[in-house]
Amino acid sequence: MNIKVEIRETDSNHAKVVVAGEIDAYTAPKLKEAFGEYMEKENFHVQIDLAGVSYMDSTGLGVFVGLFKSLRAKNSELELVGCSDRIFRLFEITGLTDIIEIKNVEGEMNGNNV
Repeated sequence: MNIKVEIRETDSNHAKVVVAGEIDAYTAPKLKEAFGEYMEKENFHVQIDLAGVSYMDSTGLGVFVGLFKSLRAKNSELELVGCSDRIFRLFEITGLTDIIEIKNVEGEMNGNNV
């Protein structure tokens, strides 16, 4: 079980993160660590591309909830893009699509930004 996280800051207020692999109890700590510095930035926008994620469990959902809460507390935003139907369904059944901006692989909006 491996995960690859690639982060590019597109400008001083935006970062694009590309995640590939599986997000589970084994790989979630590495993912959380990669987001560490962004949890403290104010007025920042983090876009995470999940198109390369083949599997995610509740541990992965917890990482995204924690990131969302930290960013929101700093007046920053989280956007998830490239979600497969399977990954989107995980966010949907937990109600996270009502609070996190989520787009599927075609770029269609599946969630709301609160």
